[in-house]
Amino acid sequence: MASSFSPLQLGHLQGLQAQLLRRYEHRPLVSCLSGLYGCRWRRERSCRQREDCCCNKLEGVCFALLVAAFCVTLVFLYFWGQAKNDYNDFDWFTFSSLGFWFPWSVVLLVIAAAFFTYVTVLMLLAVCLLSEGQKLYLHWSHKIGIVVSLTFSIAATAVLSDLWSKELTTLLLSFRVTAPFLHVGGVLLLTALSWPVALHFFRMSSRVRRGLILGFYLSFLSALYLVPLGLYSPCIKEVGTLGPPPALIGHRGAPMLAPENTLMSFEKAVETGSEGLETDVTISVDGVPFLMHDQTLLRTTNIQQVFPNRTNMAAATFSWSELQSLNAGAWFLSSDPFGTAGSLTAEERQRACSAVGHPYRDTWIHRILEVIHNESSINSSQVLWLPSDLRSLVQELDPALQQTSGSRLSPEDLQSNNIVRLNLHYSDMSTHSTSAYAAGNISTNLYVVSQPWLFSLAWCSGVQSVTTNNPQLLSSITAPLFLMSPDQYNLVWILTDLLSLLLIVLVFVFHRWRERGLAFCSGTKVSLDNGTYSKFKTEMSDIWSVSSINSQAERTSNLATVTQH
Repeated sequence: MASSFSPLQLGHLQGLQAQLLRRYEHRPLVSCLSGLYGCRWRRERSCRQREDCCCNKLEGVCFALLVAAFCVTLVFLYFWGQAKNDYNDFDWFTFSSLGFWFPWSVVLLVIAAAFFTYVTVLMLLAVCLLSEGQKLYLHWSHKIGIVVSLTFSIAATAVLSDLWSKELTTLLLSFRVTAPFLHVGGVLLLTALSWPVALHFFRMSSRVRRGLILGFYLSFLSALYLVPLGLYSPCIKEVGTLGPPPALIGHRGAPMLAPENTLMSFEKAVETGSEGLETDVTISVDGVPFLMHDQTLLRTTNIQQVFPNRTNMAAATFSWSELQSLNAGAWFLSSDPFGTAGSLTAEERQRACSAVGHPYRDTWIHRILEVIHNESSINSSQVLWLPSDLRSLVQELDPALQQTSGSRLSPEDLQSNNIVRLNLHYSDMSTHSTSAYAAGNISTNLYVVSQPWLFSLAWCSGVQSVTTNNPQLLSSITAPLFLMSPDQYNLVWILTDLLSLLLIVLVFVFHRWRERGLAFCSGTKVSLDNGTYSKFKTEMSDIWSVSSINSQAERTSNLATVTQH
């Protein structure tokens, strides 16, 4: 037997259905979001009607600029964050241009992070407002902030790409280790965006707009799902195929722990696990070899105080007695280029300040061989000879030297010149080339590798050694970062995509069900009016009206009866 409902019960049930389907409005939250985004602290009208758009044309352009600023600032922040390996080079480049030392690389990183954080907050506010079905009204001050953030990021990227083009290669190298994790992050981001996309898709009346929004979203999503098919990372390899870690060679010693090219720096490098030392030799005007990387003495000595009129003269034009009058360690404590001078003990700080002159080890051709053979305990077989000038003469005078080349020639050409080691910039890293050289008994050394992710990439690529400023950190790494087997990565990839697809389907199904339910309730004229449904109120009014008529008829009947009596 079919159950029957009274008008009162039916109205109550329909009101309950409408309440369940109705999007719950977080009024205090929406007011706060609108206030932060557009300085409108009263709740704005929701775009409830199907023909409503989330914003007008001007606000649509501003939202597009916001999305562009988010993407550009993210790219620049990632780019500059991955360039940390070369911050010291950048700071000394600015030193040579400005004449004073300052950690501009860190300042640039802080500015990039601040702009990205600001734009990201605005982006989150906009997405939350769209998820609540609110119209967008961006305050004019935020519009200026977006333009400034976008302009700064584009200009900084362009200038750095022009002056420091090798860092673009660093950016590409970083993708070899971070791409698997960036893929997972991108999938999670697009999955989260499915909520506002689905909401506005089902609320739009224009089929063209609906097709565009769904087409763009599904295109990006499909491309992101398939990215791993073209992804390559040397750190995704079978278990047991990883070779030994690259040997560490101290770059001018351990320059993060002591003044570069000093005996103290070399000792620190050996103490922290370096198996070799890299240095640069200059010969004084009176024939004494000393260690110096720069063309001038300005950066690493107190020449401005001792010889103020000769600060820009070449280091090779000074005599040994003049060089001995300079201090080669005080600059390290005063400028603290790596932020590590505070780790030195009081005794070590005193030793750095009193490091007068430069210790020497090599000189030019005959002189260098004389020093090695007669004035040092270094065996010729321990020396890596890098200069290409008069290489044949050097080989004739001392064939035990390890001939090293800085040019990426073919293995056959290198073997014909008796080259046993390559010394390449880390941007030239290649797993295939390293393997090909190793097959010809030619080992590969990369310079300058100081960050763990770059060291991990070199390790996975089979590189035999790296020159580093940071042996104290790299020597503590026991396994490459981001290392995983192909099976593990395939599992992560497939599970991430499937879970994302499932969640997106559920979100779209939910919004479709809710919007259809809302449309049905709107067709039956069920709407909220101060917390009471109007249909329910109408039915209650009819009931009270009928009751009033009946009561009035009863009173009239009773009055007639009394009159008769």
